[in-house]
Amino acid sequence: MRNFKYILLIAFFLMFVVGQSQTNSQDSVNTYKKRVLESTEIDFLSSYYAQDGDNAAVTGGIGTEELTDVTGTVIVAIPLNDDDVLTIDAGISAYTSASSSNVNPFDGENAADPFVASSGASSADNWANMTASYSHSSDSRNDIVSAKISVSNEYDYFSLGFGGSYTKLFNEKNTEVSINANAYLDTWKLIYPSELRPFVQGRGGLSNALFTGNTISGNANYGPMFTAINDKNRNSYSVGFGFSQILSKKLQGSLLLDFVQQDGLLSTPFQRVYFSDIEDSFIQNFHLAEAIEKLPESRFKIAIGGRLNYYINEIFVLRTYYRYYTDDWGIQSHTANLELPIKISDKFTIYPSYRFYNQTAADYFAFYNQHVSTNEFYTSDYDLSKYIANQYGLGVTYTDIFTNFHIWKLGLKSINLKYNKYDRDTGLNASIVSAGVSFVMD
Repeated sequence: MRNFKYILLIAFFLMFVVGQSQTNSQDSVNTYKKRVLESTEIDFLSSYYAQDGDNAAVTGGIGTEELTDVTGTVIVAIPLNDDDVLTIDAGISAYTSASSSNVNPFDGENAADPFVASSGASSADNWANMTASYSHSSDSRNDIVSAKISVSNEYDYFSLGFGGSYTKLFNEKNTEVSINANAYLDTWKLIYPSELRPFVQGRGGLSNALFTGNTISGNANYGPMFTAINDKNRNSYSVGFGFSQILSKKLQGSLLLDFVQQDGLLSTPFQRVYFSDIEDSFIQNFHLAEAIEKLPESRFKIAIGGRLNYYINEIFVLRTYYRYYTDDWGIQSHTANLELPIKISDKFTIYPSYRFYNQTAADYFAFYNQHVSTNEFYTSDYDLSKYIANQYGLGVTYTDIFTNFHIWKLGLKSINLKYNKYDRDTGLNASIVSAGVSFVMD
């Protein structure tokens, strides 16, 4: 798929040339039109996420996966004129992670152990993101062109992204087709497991203080298969197609098709791997890394999905979704989602939901200490394992139809609150509570 980047560039070119020609011809007609967005809208979103499990990739497929994350996001949509809207999306996430704390398990107060979080510096960090997008609608509102740029930063990577889309409505707006293209250019900060850092050229190897100050049990002649990584970049390119059709007064369906090409450093430098044919070495209760995760420098993904929404009556609406995914790493997956919004009054709607997911394992996955050192690629990240997951959710929405409630110049539009419970058959479980408040500026 070396030509995928060229396909992406062609998609960008066609999207904007066709979109601009359409909007220019439409905008030349002087007709009455309603503003795309009447006034500025502001959304405040937040979530709290907590998970636990015993298969941390940082410690080679065993060890605590305990993690908590608090996220806050502000989205501001600003109408620039009748046709154009500028949207700014800014968010920050603060997390604590028991598994990532064990990137260096020897900097805490307790004995190093994969099932015990280290209290060192790598146990917590922040993630920040900002995205700016611009959309233009033709006079007929049948053509929409958009573009976006985003930037995000975390302690171990920096990402720059850009993209765009073109949407065409026809058949009296009963039919919609769209194309979108995106590119993300990421740069890793190369952080290795602490016991491998002395083996970077010039740092002393076994004469380093970590080894001279501790007793190595098991194989005292510790010698990992480790070479420092040269490539710090990871690039992702995607093209997506959409088709939506109103099938009847009560039924609407859509189809989605996505292609993604990734190149560069696709493995995570601080995730450990252990081999069954190499004698184990330990310091305290911690198995010293025998290698770091190694994966191919290219990955091609395809996903095809569909939605079918049915209006049952004034109280119930059934929303369904299915997606099939496959890639050239050997993973295939199926996702099915059901949601049943229930309107209990003019202002309140509750929506129970259920999501089923299963996938096959990547060709390069094996459990803790099950790889062999002659493998070309290897990972013990359970996100790439075979598993089945179930997610159960319940949400409630309050809608202030006439924006009667005000804070300063902001009229309340809606309040959303949702809880999701997620369980994998590998033992990982998680809960997330999310809330959102939407305002319209007078």
